[in-house]
Amino acid sequence: MAASNQGSKLIFAPAGPKPSAAQADQYTKATLDRPQLDRDPFRQFHAWFTHAREAGVHQPETVCLATATLPAGAVSARFVYLKELDARGFVVYSNWGTSRKAEDVRSNPQASLAFWWAELERQVRVEGRVERLTGEESQAYYDLRERRSRVGAWASEQSTVLREEDGGRQVLDRRVEEVERRFQGREDIPVPDFWGGLRVLPSTIEFWQGRENRLHDRFQYRRDVSSPDGWKIERLSP
Repeated sequence: MAASNQGSKLIFAPAGPKPSAAQADQYTKATLDRPQLDRDPFRQFHAWFTHAREAGVHQPETVCLATATLPAGAVSARFVYLKELDARGFVVYSNWGTSRKAEDVRSNPQASLAFWWAELERQVRVEGRVERLTGEESQAYYDLRERRSRVGAWASEQSTVLREEDGGRQVLDRRVEEVERRFQGREDIPVPDFWGGLRVLPSTIEFWQGRENRLHDRFQYRRDVSSPDGWKIERLSP
């Protein structure tokens, strides 16, 4: 590429301190082969997640949640926290009344999750349909949150515009004060109807281990009713 064309780019082939600025980091920490995998992807995820925590990965529960609205098909993504894993799927919590993701899943109840654990050169991808948790299930987690976070869930009309001409951040602060007055002296704050858990019910789960020269190890678990374990495990090309 001509130097003049490269000069017009704000970012071009970023990488670490390499002899060539275009050379990306090599992944060399581990390999992944079929005998290392559990037959159950949930147990496999739990093993990797436990390893990530023990290895000091920063907030391994951080996950990118991607959704898409129909019929436009426009995709949106954001980082949230994984809060639960059970035999059915992966659970995150958020506002399901006004947020962009709420709009997406109302028209298209599908989502994907992507975990990235840089310290281990690993990622996990999850795809599947979604379902809301019951109010009772959401309340159980909601009660564990700090009080101000529970108040904030009531106060924030997530993703709606806070107009500067109306006060911007001050509008949100006033809503927080109003909710504080409403629940003054109470610790048993009910979970809002518009807030709670969303479970991603996987149809596929991929485990990815970085390897040299971008020839990564990738294994995908795919729902398969004909399989004794309910899952078919396949190695994917990098």
